[in-house]
Amino acid sequence: MKQLLILSGKGGTGKTTVASALIKLHQAKVCADCDVDAPNLHLVLSAGGERTKSDYFGLPKALIDQKDCIQCNRCMEVCRFDAITFDGRYRIDQNACEGCGVCEFVCPTKAVALYPSVNGELILYHGRETVFSTATLSMGSGNSGMLVSSVKKQMLSIPMETDLAIIDGSPGIGCPVIASLSGVDSVLVVAEPSISGFSDFTRILKTASIFQVPTLVCINKHDTNPNQSRRIKDYCEENGIPFVGMIPFDPMAVQIVNQGKTIVEIDCPSGNATREIYLKVLGLLFRREKS
Repeated sequence: MKQLLILSGKGGTGKTTVASALIKLHQAKVCADCDVDAPNLHLVLSAGGERTKSDYFGLPKALIDQKDCIQCNRCMEVCRFDAITFDGRYRIDQNACEGCGVCEFVCPTKAVALYPSVNGELILYHGRETVFSTATLSMGSGNSGMLVSSVKKQMLSIPMETDLAIIDGSPGIGCPVIASLSGVDSVLVVAEPSISGFSDFTRILKTASIFQVPTLVCINKHDTNPNQSRRIKDYCEENGIPFVGMIPFDPMAVQIVNQGKTIVEIDCPSGNATREIYLKVLGLLFRREKS
């Protein structure tokens, strides 16, 4: 089974819109939403089957046992994250605690200990013919890369005979993106034709190249800035990166997505362009396998 990851250098490029359209066109049996900070692929996908939830435990957090605390102030002195406060009793702010364990190490009475902390929630939809894996990161948690890895592992936990899994990744080049890149066969970058969009587009290409993942590029809303669109296309040609198409700005797209549908479910300019991109992506992805 091939894995196709959809990425963008920045938020707001239309990455999830394109990902949901490709999932719909391919009738993908296996897919995942790895944008755990703001997952929204489920809003336009009718994820069926059984729904299971499980707590995700990331890095541990410190807790103080008040009956053993002698209020020596050592924990508060050594906490570099200012996570410990005193109001007559020493307390640990769970949002500020990074689970480093220094407070536990210096406590003379062992009143401080590290305990498993729920940093998010894994969600899996699985039926006879489909698997959809996603998750939500808890507020203030910094383990999004580890959670993304868990989402991908969960996606593969239920055997499903299919040729392609489609993964909606996170914007940017941070830990969630790096975790998403691991093990995929190809990346489709959805670029935005703007000055900031071009800068972030080149950054995500460099990130993917470090992991030696083959990359494809398309442009969304290309006609809003023809000069920047031409610049992106020229960059791809100069660097030997397959360019698979351009999607026009389409007011109908907003209306369609607001109805909980994908842009390929209705005859519209953006949907028609995405169909052409889908065929090119499929051709390149499986041609590599034959070669």
